[in-house]
Amino acid sequence: MASVVGSGTAVPFWRAAGMTYISYSNICANLVRNCLKEPFKSEALTREKVHFSISKWDNGVPHKPSIQEI
Repeated sequence: MASVVGSGTAVPFWRAAGMTYISYSNICANLVRNCLKEPFKSEALTREKVHFSISKWDNGVPHKPSIQEI
């Protein structure tokens, strides 16, 4: 699955399209999730959410972390 660009060397098609691998894999994952039938589709969409915590530091001491959701 590679294409030839300018220099004659083979590069992946997502790179030839000017995309990063992360953006390409995100597009593919969204397409797969949207093709699923219920109840699998709703389960996959809930797993798509990302939770992380952010802690601010002052003088080497962390403050209380805040939890974020994307």
